[in-house]
Amino acid sequence: MTERTSAIRPTSDCSPDTSGGQLSVGSATASPGDDSPLLVLEKQFNTISAELFAIERLRRDQKRNHGPAGQSPERSTIESCVEEQTHDAVMTEQIESVLARLHPIERAIMQTPAHTMAGLSVKARHAAYVTSQYWEAPIDKLDWDARVVRLLIEAVCDFARTPLPFWNVRGHE
Repeated sequence: MTERTSAIRPTSDCSPDTSGGQLSVGSATASPGDDSPLLVLEKQFNTISAELFAIERLRRDQKRNHGPAGQSPERSTIESCVEEQTHDAVMTEQIESVLARLHPIERAIMQTPAHTMAGLSVKARHAAYVTSQYWEAPIDKLDWDARVVRLLIEAVCDFARTPLPFWNVRGHE
């Protein structure tokens, strides 16, 4: 599991169309105070990151089930090793494919201006996803730069009354 997805949880179950390399960001004529393009991007991001999380969970579970205790004694070590390497390569390819689809959405989230608290909270939750390692340790164990980023993200999410995109946030219950 990658560092970026180990703690992420999708915040919606929408399934917008992001097939064929198309990136839908809503109306190009959105009003100046309208954050609908950011909200659409967040739905796309949540859908694809949920897919990524599911692939990585499957990869982790399969590695756990194919460990030495899960192998039959009659299976050859070479056969087991080749099968594991092939499976790992396929899983890595799937993860890279999903990350490639996620990348333009992430860039668009950060490049699209926010006009409301809802739009700002989309950006804050994305920043939390990108810097999820800042929630792996208690806040008093972080260096100053990481602490500042984490506290700012938490303040924006708290003010906007939107949850951080994590299953388990240490020190922020």
